[in-house]
Amino acid sequence: MTDQAKNMDRRRFLGATALAGIGLLGASAALSSCKTKAGNKELGLPPILSAAPAGKKLRAGLVGAGNRGTGAAINFISAGPELEIVALADVFQDKIDACRERFAGYKRPIPEENCFVGFDSYKQLMALSEVDVVILATPPQFRPEQFKEAVLQKKHVFMEKPLAVDPVGIRSILATAKKAEAIGLNVVTGTQRRHQEDYIETYKQVANGAIGKITSAKAFWNQNHVWFRTREEGWDDMTYMIRNWNNFCWLCGDHILDTHVHNIDVINWFLGKQPESAIGYGGRARRLTGDQYDYFSIDFEYGNGVSSHNMCRQIDNCANGTGELIMGTEGYTNCQNTIWNLDGSVKWQFEYPNDENGQPMSTVKIPPYVQEHMHLVHAIRTGEYVNEAEQTAISTLTAIMGRTAAYTGKKITWDEIFKSDMDLGPKELKFGPVDMEFPVPVPGTAHKA
Repeated sequence: MTDQAKNMDRRRFLGATALAGIGLLGASAALSSCKTKAGNKELGLPPILSAAPAGKKLRAGLVGAGNRGTGAAINFISAGPELEIVALADVFQDKIDACRERFAGYKRPIPEENCFVGFDSYKQLMALSEVDVVILATPPQFRPEQFKEAVLQKKHVFMEKPLAVDPVGIRSILATAKKAEAIGLNVVTGTQRRHQEDYIETYKQVANGAIGKITSAKAFWNQNHVWFRTREEGWDDMTYMIRNWNNFCWLCGDHILDTHVHNIDVINWFLGKQPESAIGYGGRARRLTGDQYDYFSIDFEYGNGVSSHNMCRQIDNCANGTGELIMGTEGYTNCQNTIWNLDGSVKWQFEYPNDENGQPMSTVKIPPYVQEHMHLVHAIRTGEYVNEAEQTAISTLTAIMGRTAAYTGKKITWDEIFKSDMDLGPKELKFGPVDMEFPVPVPGTAHKA
């Protein structure tokens, strides 16, 4: 095994205990379930916008020029007037080329001299004085260091979820978030349900007492197996793993982070706190590459008898579905658009707008992927400060706690996972050979510390 592989194998589960004195998290997240009639501002919710306001031109640099990054960059320029993508950074030249071609089709060419390739390319991009905003859309392993550099270079930030893959990365995100706040840099994250009008309006109903006292919840993201890459001739080990990143835990955090974190975030949001502990299981039966699980089933304990059962699965030819459900003493909700009485009758429904033919639409008017960029531009241009890094870090760490419970077969507490020194990444990033025998976790054999 190479030194690099040894570094990547260390602390794959809970690890030892790190210093407890970081002082950035209390017993619960900042949001609370307000029971008095309150609107967006009182509940800490973003405004619902038809477009970002006009103002000084904002130039963005994209770090991570793959499909999601390119999509996020297009969402950014769609958010309002005087918005441009002026720089790109990626570890692969072909990703840069494909992204530039997409923008050329929009008649918005990106200068070749502002395109950088390599593991440190993000630093070159962020050093550009003309860049006001950076969009971070690489695999989440790289997010903490890139966020830190963005704030060091005094850039506003949009960053995709999840925000890290391990507790060391989460604590870095939290520390950087405090620095961003101290110097007034706005930060928006890709938890798009918090930017989606129907979810926001349903949250307001629940926060104002529509379902009474919350008693339980469940959340699920069950889908077919997602994409994977077949190794091509000439790819070294590191190249193959990064091109196949969502199948390796050290790069993506497993799919409980990569996708199910959206549902976890909704439950934390509606309950107004993160869970106190997690216990669960998972396994791998049909995956073809990498070291991830195919499925997870986790029970998150939120205290006072309230728990959330969470499940996620990526296996072909199974029953699928994505969503959330929260039960209360006076009703229940799917969190997106409907509240029911306990007898099953509809108590409240979100009213979707009509289309050009006067027929009710089934979705919100402004897609949440665009709305989140509208919120960022709105904050920059109006001075209505936003920083979503901490709330998304909390939800990401919740997913890490659930993953660790499944990997180890043990009960994991919030205090344990927050203080853990688990660090999945290598000490040095470079192309070349890496031992590919990443062990798939076996519950009951992995140690917590």
